Amino acid sequence: MGTAAPGRFTALWQLVLSRIRLFLREPAAIFWVYGFPILMMACLGIAFRDNPTEKIVVDVVGQGDLNDWERRLGSDKRFEIKIAPEDWRKRLQSGKTDLVIEVTKEATPGFRLWEEPRRAESRLAHSAVEAAMLRAETTGWTAPEVKQLDQVGSRYIDFLLPGMVGMGLMGGGLWGVGFVVVDMRVRKLLKRFLATPMRRSDFLLALMLSRLLFTWADVVVLLLFGYFAFGVQCLGSYLDLTIAVTLGGAAFAGIGLLVASRAQTVEAASGLMNLVMLPMWVLSGVFFSSERFPEAVQPLINLLPLTALNQLLRGVMLEGQSLGTLWPQAALLAAYSALTFPVALRVFRWK
Repeated sequence: MGTAAPGRFTALWQLVLSRIRLFLREPAAIFWVYGFPILMMACLGIAFRDNPTEKIVVDVVGQGDLNDWERRLGSDKRFEIKIAPEDWRKRLQSGKTDLVIEVTKEATPGFRLWEEPRRAESRLAHSAVEAAMLRAETTGWTAPEVKQLDQVGSRYIDFLLPGMVGMGLMGGGLWGVGFVVVDMRVRKLLKRFLATPMRRSDFLLALMLSRLLFTWADVVVLLLFGYFAFGVQCLGSYLDLTIAVTLGGAAFAGIGLLVASRAQTVEAASGLMNLVMLPMWVLSGVFFSSERFPEAVQPLINLLPLTALNQLLRGVMLEGQSLGTLWPQAALLAAYSALTFPVALRVFRWK
């Protein structure tokens, strides 16, 4: 009995070492345990970074001498004044501006403030502008009317729903197509197809088209839920929306095929697909505007397929734009599907 305990601990230690070795042999597991949290922290830290010098962006719109506001607020270096910008509602919603001053002659004090109540920066800008005006007043102070972007199309849920549709299309294309291919390869089902006269292109196209059918159903369910639960509406053409969904689904199905064309194990395919999806989860503006990232990386972000899809969906749903206006995003998605499928077809392996 006296020698049982050391032997037991030796066996236990060897089992622990074997589990450690197995973990270290899985790059995907190492990435998700250590790399993913660091990457998420870095990306979100950049997007919501603290600026050394606080800048409060204020748009001035309306009638009258708009430049007068630049003189009135110019003494405070925190303010960055934009005079009569185009589509100030969209700028306020997307976070490009913190507050909007609408100059009007309807009533005293001759202006009203527009804020986005769901953004802390907007509420802080509101307080800063009122404090600056209060210091500048030599007579009485009349509090301005404050209005909020609470109408349909300007709420956060209106911004979020197209992003969730885009993320669903990405996940459906990569997991619904790519993972299926790898799973069939692992279970040796693809080798059986190899013995048939079936053409490779027909097999891969069938996977993509079947996934698109499920994609349309998924999107319809999500849109109906958004409409009945939150009143989210599509301001544009439903035909344009259908084409946008089809372009996005085809693009991500092609990417899923390309990722899975040579992967031999489920673990390898999972790692590759997550590596493809992770940058787009963070950078492509699903949960918050991609414009929060530095200007230097915007060209790269705009080349991501999910960024183009989200811009396309939001343009149609929230702004009522047509595909003719949004042709750069539509063309980019069409290019992804047109390029990835032929490449996947060329490098595809049955086993």
